[in-house]
Amino acid sequence: MKSGMNCRDRATIVAFALCLAFSGVGAAQQQANPGAPQAADLPAQPVSQAAQSASGGQSAATKNDQGAKTSDSQSSVVKLGAGDLIEVAVYNVPELASKVRISNSGDIYLPLIDYVHVDDLTQEEAQALIEKRLSDGGFVRNPHVTIFVDEASSQGVTILGEVNKPGIYADTGDRKLYDLISQAGGFTQQASRKVSVVHKGKTEAIHVELPRNLADDVSRNIDILPGDTISVPKAPIIYVVGDVGRPSGLLVDNGTLTVLQALALAGGTNKTAKLGAARIIRKGPAGMLETKVEIKKMLEAKAPDVTLEGDDILFIPVSGGKVLASRTFEAAMSAATAVTIYSVHP
Repeated sequence: MKSGMNCRDRATIVAFALCLAFSGVGAAQQQANPGAPQAADLPAQPVSQAAQSASGGQSAATKNDQGAKTSDSQSSVVKLGAGDLIEVAVYNVPELASKVRISNSGDIYLPLIDYVHVDDLTQEEAQALIEKRLSDGGFVRNPHVTIFVDEASSQGVTILGEVNKPGIYADTGDRKLYDLISQAGGFTQQASRKVSVVHKGKTEAIHVELPRNLADDVSRNIDILPGDTISVPKAPIIYVVGDVGRPSGLLVDNGTLTVLQALALAGGTNKTAKLGAARIIRKGPAGMLETKVEIKKMLEAKAPDVTLEGDDILFIPVSGGKVLASRTFEAAMSAATAVTIYSVHP
């Protein structure tokens, strides 16, 4: 009897052994992690979809950033308005070129298409509107319209109040508050430093308290937008007149002033002053009011010092004079018209 196996039998045995080995490895892996899906059970996933899933958070963040930038750019877009002088041109149709000023109602008149309302539109929006009117009316096939702004009157910044050259100043770019005040010639002698800014289309004012010397604090140099209105009010003035060393008008913008402080700044009282007849003349709802002031008692610390208000007149008469109580107002007003204005920094 011959022993051994032929080549076919040996190949069959080796194949059977390999099958058993791989089956054991798969069973061991499944036993170690019974919940894990097998490779054959996993659905096919495109590489692009997997990459998109992995970078989903980054894509969302990018979209948010782009949305924020778009919102910022839209808020700073300059729009057309009443008073603007614009040039309208239609490509390859020179006969339709027009130079027009936007009316108070926001309209412009153009050949063929009559009146077009362009108020509060950007240049691109106005161009698209005119193109549509030309196309819909059958006047021009596939028109291409361009608008050039010659004078942006509606985008000017208005400066009112106590500046040397109040008026409307063109502003179509990035400008600052200090730039516009400088362009208007700076503050007058009686200007307050409590400036208000009203943005175009808004009713609420932004109040900015500026330093006496603008170079001392540039942090309050806020942005000014086209169409804004800047108001510079008159600073409160306290007048000290009569028998004093230096009759004065004292600008009090950043604080308060009392009777004794005002007298000191006005050079004090003269020897001939009648302290017992001093008066504060103040404008009230019913007209001018006179209030007696006990300056002598204040100096002796027997009476409290009185705080003055803006536009008050502190009048010190001459001792022995015949200024009657009924004439105090006339005498004080006459003296107040000739005083020198001084700036006070309480």
